[in-house]
Amino acid sequence: MVCTAEASLSQMTAVLLNIREQDEWFYHTKSIVLKQVSPTELFYYAELHFPFPFDNRDFVEHILLSQNPVTKIVTMDVQNLPDYIPPKKDIVRVIQSHCNWVIKPVSKNLILIEFTLFADPGGSIPSWLVNMMSSYGPFETFKKLKTELQKPEYARVIFPYIKDQK
Repeated sequence: MVCTAEASLSQMTAVLLNIREQDEWFYHTKSIVLKQVSPTELFYYAELHFPFPFDNRDFVEHILLSQNPVTKIVTMDVQNLPDYIPPKKDIVRVIQSHCNWVIKPVSKNLILIEFTLFADPGGSIPSWLVNMMSSYGPFETFKKLKTELQKPEYARVIFPYIKDQK
């Protein structure tokens, strides 16, 4: 999925790395940080809420965020680590997934956001539900993401490892 948003690279970085608030904007997901390795590297656990009678899904992922010093493009690579912590009872562990965020500066306060996601939800889920979540979920996520980016706590955020567009 691709969209533009009125925000700086730092604002988008702040939203992406604020895992505790991710349930505010990421579709049907509740997340917690398991281990913060550095400001740009962390491990987190997330649970995806599925409608009854289907079991929720969970996953553990490793985030690495970087910025190209020449192009200023920010990339967040998210790798699935299904064995990082033991599975929970009555929740299906997502074994295969990979996610990538690419944030490109367009102008002073405009960014282009590219989001790609591959995930096998595991277990038995009808294809109609998988199709609904794979098309409706990203749309809702991006709609809420644009609102999240405008919150006052992100307005003046600055990171020493991110060079914003001018």
